[in-house]
Amino acid sequence: MGKLDGKVAFITGAARGQGRSHAVKLAQEGANIIAVDICAPVESAPYAMASADDLQETVRLVEAAGGKIVSRIADVRDLAALSAAVDEGVEQFGRLDIILGNAGVCTYGKLATMSEEQFDEMIEIDLTGVWKTVRAGAQAMIDAGNGGSIILTSSTAGLRNLNEIGHYVAAKHGVTGLAKALANELAPHNIRVNSLHPSNCETMMMTNTGVIKMFRPDLESPTLDDAKDGFASIHLLDTPWVQPEDVSNAILFLVSDDARFITGAAIPVDAGMLAK
Repeated sequence: MGKLDGKVAFITGAARGQGRSHAVKLAQEGANIIAVDICAPVESAPYAMASADDLQETVRLVEAAGGKIVSRIADVRDLAALSAAVDEGVEQFGRLDIILGNAGVCTYGKLATMSEEQFDEMIEIDLTGVWKTVRAGAQAMIDAGNGGSIILTSSTAGLRNLNEIGHYVAAKHGVTGLAKALANELAPHNIRVNSLHPSNCETMMMTNTGVIKMFRPDLESPTLDDAKDGFASIHLLDTPWVQPEDVSNAILFLVSDDARFITGAAIPVDAGMLAK
């Protein structure tokens, strides 16, 4: 018996990284998965997005874990595409219990000189896209009458400033507020909503050259190993980063009945960064 037997989870950004980890973890506990990812470039991002092959690997891993999965390529900026994926999954699996607004990007620059296009792209993906994710699935949860759990992936940057990523800070603070507002709005339907706040997580969003250079601006072409001490310096615990699985473990707790009275909370998975 798994903690999520018979439940269905809608996960954005599921082709790799945290999203894939969440999909596999929830499948291991008995959930079926509706997975979407953009599988295409994002103009301002200094690293490659996941591919269609990456999404297929998530499908393989979910099925190997014992879950069933509906996977679709969809951009979180496209509400119609998200809604179509949810509708297909609900038709196949019969319900929707969990929404994980996980998809996001991180780009870099100074707010005072950043292009309008770069700022807008960040807000459209990391904030508006999270609202569209919830908008695509919330009504199915309400109509089913089974309650549910929604987790919006914010960041430690959703609770404090981090330099050189002010537009990301703004978007993630917005996600934190969005979770609190939705927690109030959806509580009458027994739908819980929380925000999650990881620190550096060892995925492509963090291990790319843009982030590494932020931690070692003194080097022309720093490697991840060059930046390791810098990453570790922001934490209380002795680690440069958390792993996707660490975030997935928190996700599993929050979507399970173990957290049945936790809603409207901002939960850090940050190795003590916010306390330092």
